[in-house]
Amino acid sequence: MSAELEQTLALLSSHRSVLGYLLLSRGDQVSIIRHSGVVFEGEQGRKYASVIGKMVESVQAGLEEVSGSENDGDQIRFMRIRTKRHEIMISPDERYLLAILHDPAS
Repeated sequence: MSAELEQTLALLSSHRSVLGYLLLSRGDQVSIIRHSGVVFEGEQGRKYASVIGKMVESVQAGLEEVSGSENDGDQIRFMRIRTKRHEIMISPDERYLLAILHDPAS
């Protein structure tokens, strides 16, 4: 992992409202490359990874359906999902997904 990415992930983790992050590989099977935060450990982390991968795929499929063509259509750049308790920010890339869970009340 590059030093710049290491520094960015460390900076994200140190923010007081951030509960954790997931760095995921994209593909047929989403897998956790790296994570931070208790909320993403073990089975709970695998559940989050799976759901985040499905959400990104679903939204991208919807955009492609609306635009009519995969090549000419929109691509997701950033997703922000707010629930009663948390906010999940997802930044998809061609090969990776970065998801950050934070408490907007902090």
